[in-house]
Amino acid sequence: MRLLLAWLRSCIHMLWMLVTVVPWGIIMLAASLFVRGTPLYWMAARWLRWAIDGARVLMGIRVRTSGMENLPDGDRSPAILLVKHQSTFETFLLPTLMPHPLAYVFKKELLYVPFFGWAMGRLDMIHIDRSQRAKAFHRVVAQGKDLLAQGIWIIMFPEGTRIPRGEKGAYKSGGTRLAIETGAPVIPIAVTSAKCWPRRAFVKFPGVVDVSIGKPIASQGRQADELMQEVEAWIEGEMRRLDPDAYR
Repeated sequence: MRLLLAWLRSCIHMLWMLVTVVPWGIIMLAASLFVRGTPLYWMAARWLRWAIDGARVLMGIRVRTSGMENLPDGDRSPAILLVKHQSTFETFLLPTLMPHPLAYVFKKELLYVPFFGWAMGRLDMIHIDRSQRAKAFHRVVAQGKDLLAQGIWIIMFPEGTRIPRGEKGAYKSGGTRLAIETGAPVIPIAVTSAKCWPRRAFVKFPGVVDVSIGKPIASQGRQADELMQEVEAWIEGEMRRLDPDAYR
């Protein structure tokens, strides 16, 4: 019965996202002819808020956040967020929590997703061609410096892909390399989204998703691999504190 109810609620939430993303994507594309930059970003974040609110109302997924006081102050204070990646949920959630616009670093293939990808293509994001690794990173650095100067924070998932609950992926140093190149501090973030919204799963379950924001870690004078080891140790330690049942 619990599984059936979760399936029905998940179906309703998926329908909610579909019937809202199409018109909102069209509105975003039309608005992008006249509005760009931060105003357009917050328009996109409004749909993400609808998706997160829908998850709370329709599927019983609540969010508990700690560490907001660790985020840098100031309209132009730079930051690179390095986030634990367990599901789509945190991709939708983080823009609704952060006080600054976020620029995701993502593979260019996502631009071809109807409506959602088309709208993303009109925003200040960093889309890369993974087949051109050296050129891709130079592009990330060049765009990253420009975006950070505008007060836009960069968000990356150092494990590169969604990782099942209770597991750890290989942390790649791209995010810390970018931090060192730009001089921006790193903000590690742990998220227990897979407790409710499992990786690549259609059926979601009610519960609480914890988001824990760590203190900024300075990047100046650091080595990329050594800095990433510190980020990895904090995130994985925090994941075990937040979701101990998954790591027994």
